[in-house]
Amino acid sequence: MLGKLSRRERIKKGIRKTLSGSTNRPRLSVFRSNKGIYAQVIDDLSGKTLASASSLSKEFSAEGSKSQQSNAVGKMVAEKAIAAGIKEVVFDRNGYLYHGRIKSLAEGAREGGLIF
Repeated sequence: MLGKLSRRERIKKGIRKTLSGSTNRPRLSVFRSNKGIYAQVIDDLSGKTLASASSLSKEFSAEGSKSQQSNAVGKMVAEKAIAAGIKEVVFDRNGYLYHGRIKSLAEGAREGGLIF
């Protein structure tokens, strides 16, 4: 039987086969841990991170449940991406199910102005 991490890695590899970020449409990658949630806007062609946000960073100050914090991180990464001149992204859920905190982050990014 596959463990949770090896299952997520298998799903992640399948997603990355077809999903790639370009200069015109970079990839919005999400990582979730027990304590926090992280989001990065990545240009895969040049291998650079264009914008990032985390619930554990010093500039983050939202209170509430983890889902509410995820929504705030989505808005924060959208704000930084728009400031960098990025409006359209490709959403990479990184092997996680589109549910709970991942969905909250995606909704927050859409509310912040990102299109995906």
